[in-house]
Amino acid sequence: MNQDRPSWEMTFAYQEQLAAGSAGEDVRFAGWLLVDDGTAVLTAAGQSHLLRAGDAALVGMQVRHRVSTRDGAALTRADLRAVEVGYPLANPLVVRDFVGRHGGVAELVRRCPLAGPCSPSALFASGYASLLGAAMTASWLEDTGRGTEGPAPVLDPAVARVMNALVAEPGRPWSVEAMAESVHLSRSALGERFRRSLGQSPSEALRDVRMRAARHLLAGGDRPVEQVAYAVGYGSGAAFSRAFTATHGTGPQAWREDASAARDPERPEARRRDGRGDRADEEHQLDPVLVEDRAS
Repeated sequence: MNQDRPSWEMTFAYQEQLAAGSAGEDVRFAGWLLVDDGTAVLTAAGQSHLLRAGDAALVGMQVRHRVSTRDGAALTRADLRAVEVGYPLANPLVVRDFVGRHGGVAELVRRCPLAGPCSPSALFASGYASLLGAAMTASWLEDTGRGTEGPAPVLDPAVARVMNALVAEPGRPWSVEAMAESVHLSRSALGERFRRSLGQSPSEALRDVRMRAARHLLAGGDRPVEQVAYAVGYGSGAAFSRAFTATHGTGPQAWREDASAARDPERPEARRRDGRGDRADEEHQLDPVLVEDRAS
């Protein structure tokens, strides 16, 4: 892995109160949550996880999930996303007693959320992401018996080479065949290695790399959405918008506005809607985008 690139990224964090009897909304974008008070149920990947006060959970992109509660719950939520992690983490990943194990990290995010009076900068957001990601990973290593000593899981060298190429050139017209040829493997062999190492297919990995590059371009300047689309490998703004909405639950321009609002201390309330539950565009069917569609 490239040590110059962050392993985790995050744009916003905020507090949310779930009313008693809340059934939640089905969503499909990366997220982290901490139960501050009460109990909640995370339903993801066909399983339900009861979360008590102090528990935390991380859900990766493209896993449809919802958070519900019977008696009410207070949550801290963030759009924490793994960018380049050498561990095939569980998805969802549930950490029991996160507050007891990582009290300092939990208190930091609670006291100074990324949307609110504190309004930290993008540099703080990167720091928060690294802290949360490291804490969740450390807990997973401990809970799975790997511990924090000894050799860590090794990313397949072929997968690592392909991922480095994708990150270096997200705008290239990649196909699964092209990825496989670059490391002298068949399409099926490469797919098996990706699933074993990362828990996702090559096309899903490409989508995530392109989405990360797109978020960086959207948040870092005023380049038109159409130009961002071409820069990250999509043949049209429409194809890019469909792919971006399928991944994030909102369109690229709306995401850009929300990211800008999260950095604006005059608009702390803007982040409230980034719970995404009240967005109309979350109610339509989310379709995964395949490499062969060339979202490219």
